[in-house]
Amino acid sequence: MPHVPRGRGVPRQPPQQQGYGVPPQQSGGYDQGPGSGDGYNTGQVYGSHHGGGPGGRPPGSNASGPVEAPNWGRRIKIGVSVLVVVVLAYSIGIYFWADSKLTPRQEVDLSKVIDRPAEGDGTNYLIVGSDSREGMSAAEKKELHTGSAEGKRTDSMMILHDGSNGPTLISLPRDSNVTVPSFRGSESGKLFPAEGKQEKLNAAYAVDGPTLLVRTIEANMGLRIDHYVEIGFAGFAKIVDAIGGVEMNLPQGFKDKYSGADFKAGKQTLNGQQALAFVRTRHAFAASDLERTKNQQKFLAALASQTATPGTILNPFTLFPTMSAGLNTLIVDKDMSLTSLGSMFFAMKGVTGGDGVSMNMPISGSVNGNLVWDKAKVKELVNQLNNDEKVTVTSD
Repeated sequence: MPHVPRGRGVPRQPPQQQGYGVPPQQSGGYDQGPGSGDGYNTGQVYGSHHGGGPGGRPPGSNASGPVEAPNWGRRIKIGVSVLVVVVLAYSIGIYFWADSKLTPRQEVDLSKVIDRPAEGDGTNYLIVGSDSREGMSAAEKKELHTGSAEGKRTDSMMILHDGSNGPTLISLPRDSNVTVPSFRGSESGKLFPAEGKQEKLNAAYAVDGPTLLVRTIEANMGLRIDHYVEIGFAGFAKIVDAIGGVEMNLPQGFKDKYSGADFKAGKQTLNGQQALAFVRTRHAFAASDLERTKNQQKFLAALASQTATPGTILNPFTLFPTMSAGLNTLIVDKDMSLTSLGSMFFAMKGVTGGDGVSMNMPISGSVNGNLVWDKAKVKELVNQLNNDEKVTVTSD
């Protein structure tokens, strides 16, 4: 049989009996030149594209389409949203927990204070450290060198003014010579007339507690107190221990057998017992009460500065014990909110940050061992606070 060569123009018909059909990309099986895509002239296997995988797609490709790159913008938005929700839930949880702790401590009713000065600009907090031994065991009293005296007295008193020109912290020596004014009894409601008696400032607290103390300060200073905050010995020590101690740099060492103080000069971290001894020490100094108030200011400012840090606020294992230690022992006025308490705390921190002023009440002399306030300077100081001006009055 003669051999018939297969030319380019000869149609190629795959045998139907073998199950081949006409590929959709071909027209009757004729070569249509370069790019016709019939798969024969290029040597490709029928039904494939460039030696690819099933369906003619490159190996590793998605059968339903090309693989898309991750949408990182969307992922970041989702992550941020989740983080915001978690932070909000954490903050709300802390708020309601703290509020449940604070509410039972709102014991002081400043509405019972009579003949009050007019309100000024800014907010004035009276911060009192009492020698209350409430809830302390005999072992704790011994460890903290508190003694076992009944009742409670003011161990320290400070006015913190929070205004637009920065905070001002003013220590009121407990030996300040003041005139006890008329007052209404916090329990009896009875009106007690003024007798013109001059007493130490802390005597007012001993007679009728926080409301008479506020009344006496307002009457002798002319400055309205907006909020009252008090903390006892045990609560103070527990707060310090909860944050792991407070670092102080002492310019000189000192000892005091009454408070239990025994310090060397230099940088050191004070635990709760040491901190309480530090702020209570007065017998180790010549100018006992004035030197002690300076130490109290230094310590409270350092405490606020080291507590209001991300390491404390964002760490629940530090934040909750610290807040619990404080809120379980604080006594505040009935109008004090968590917001006001937080503002006071950060204003205290601002004193150490260089934004505020720290000072003692200006003193002009003494009488019968009591410190006499410099009336002219006190009047100027109160005027600057009421007008929320930058304080220029000094203790000297």
